Formats: sequence, C-alpha cells, structure tokens
Amino acid sequence: MSLKPFLLTILVSVIVSAATVVAVREFSSPSKDDLIASHYATENAVRVSPHSIRKMMDKGEANYVLVDLRSAQEYEREHIVGAVNIPAYKDPDTSAYDDVERIVSSFRTLIENNPGKDIIGYCYSIPCMTERKIGNMLVAHGIYIKELNIGWNEWRHFWTLWNHEHEWANVKVEDYIASGKEPGVPKIKKDSTVCPIEGDFGC
Repeated sequence: MSLKPFLLTILVSVIVSAATVVAVREFSSPSKDDLIASHYATENAVRVSPHSIRKMMDKGEANYVLVDLRSAQEYEREHIVGAVNIPAYKDPDTSAYDDVERIVSSFRTLIENNPGKDIIGYCYSIPCMTERKIGNMLVAHGIYIKELNIGWNEWRHFWTLWNHEHEWANVKVEDYIASGKEPGVPKIKKDSTVCPIEGDFGC
C-alpha cells in the first residue's frame, strides 16, 4: 500500500471519529431547559416544606417520619415534636459519619417498621450538609429518604423566617417542640390555618 492512500485512510478515520464524538455529545447532552426541568423535578421529589409538616401535625396525619440527625444530647434537650433520633454525631462536636453500619441499619429498620411512609431527615440548619451526606450514604445502600428544607435552627429559633406573617402572633413554636428521649406526639389543631391551599400548589 502506498503512503498516500494510507494517510488518506487515517485522515478519513479521524474525521469520522470526530464527527461521531460531536454527534454523541449533541444528542446526549441535556439542554438548558432539560436541566431546569430536572432541577425542579428533583427539588419537588426530595425536599419537604416545613409548612406541609406543620399541616400534617395539626391534622394528626401520620404518613411521614421525621428523623433528627443531630447528636443524642441535642435531640434530648429539644427536637421537632414527633421526630426520632438517628444520630450522625457522637456529641455536638464529633461526627459519626464513619459509623455507616449503625446508621444504615437504623434507617433500614425505621423503613421496615413504617411501610409506605415518607422518611424525612433534618439536621442543624439550611446550609448544614449532614442530611445531604447521610442521604448520599443511604443511597449507596439502596435507601432513599427525603429532606426537610429547613433545619433545627430555623424551626426552633427563626420561626418567623419561614411561617407566614399572619401566623406569627397565633402560632407558637413551643407547640411544635418536644424534649427527652421520646419523639413526642404533635397536638391536633382543629382551627389550624397553616397551608389552606390543597393540590399541586399547596404546601
């Protein structure tokens, strides 16, 4: 084989390969609209509004389980009423992320004992990464939980940050807090005004 046909064959192969790569990228890369749609679908699938939790508490609904991921000491001092504790911290200053077997086993048992219920984790605050790290750990073991879109600090100390202004005077955070080793039971409120809108645009 002479040199010219050989070089031509190589050149054609390079061009075809490059065109294939471009075509694959073009057809496999999501568009900006696809990315936006995926973002909102994920947000709605994963994140849970604190208003929807308050509404379920006020109505006495029990189709969810809140999981407080803070240390046992912090949980026992105060926690969101009804929440159980699966600590991702040994104490307030020491993480327990390396205790994978205990954490995964605890969540697996919780899910088995609460079939069909949404399991919703929360940690210290909105920017806290604990729930996200534990959620990622659980996914690696085939366990999928949701995330409360505020943390303990916002629930307890910044009540007016996320509740509607007309509720500030009538709704007391103390009604939604428990202390001790037990989860506590939310009080049913027949006159509750939280999230009156039903359907897709409700809480």
